[in-house]
Amino acid sequence: MGQGSRLEAFGLVFLRTVIGWHFLYEGYYKLMLPGWTRAGAPLNHWSAAGYLHGATGPFAGLAHALASPGMLAALDIIVPVGLLLVGLSLVLGLFTQLGAWGALAFLTLFYITAIPLAGVPQPNMEGTYLIVNKNLVEWAAVLVLIARHTGRIAGLDTLWPRPTTDAIAIQNRPTMSAAAASQSVRG
Repeated sequence: MGQGSRLEAFGLVFLRTVIGWHFLYEGYYKLMLPGWTRAGAPLNHWSAAGYLHGATGPFAGLAHALASPGMLAALDIIVPVGLLLVGLSLVLGLFTQLGAWGALAFLTLFYITAIPLAGVPQPNMEGTYLIVNKNLVEWAAVLVLIARHTGRIAGLDTLWPRPTTDAIAIQNRPTMSAAAASQSVRG
């Protein structure tokens, strides 16, 4: 493996790991609330309600509908557990493609429910974005992970053998019928 390809492999695995850590910690933090402030006061339980009610993108109506009490209770469990599983997948390199597609799905939902169109600082918001924000940048990075199959480079996915192209070709080759086989043997 040449120096460029080693650096590329390291960079791709590092990218996968930091994205995985981001998802893992977000899920963990949401599951562990309530926590405690430094002053010793309890924090409120995490809920998707604030995000869903604040949605402004083209699917804001759907997000607002999901904030109904019946749906919200399920989402308050599904979102952090999903984030945690996606994060574990990417950090460990286990079922990496599935984890990356899960990350892409989460990032797509987060982006389309809050596309940044203001282009000026917003109250209680980090950064100033116009169309491109952190979700879209991370989405593009996850797309690279999917395209490069980073689980094949390093991680627990490497413990399972991949079928070789020869094995795939043999499996896909049409078989001869018994009559055709006997005909070819005679003739």
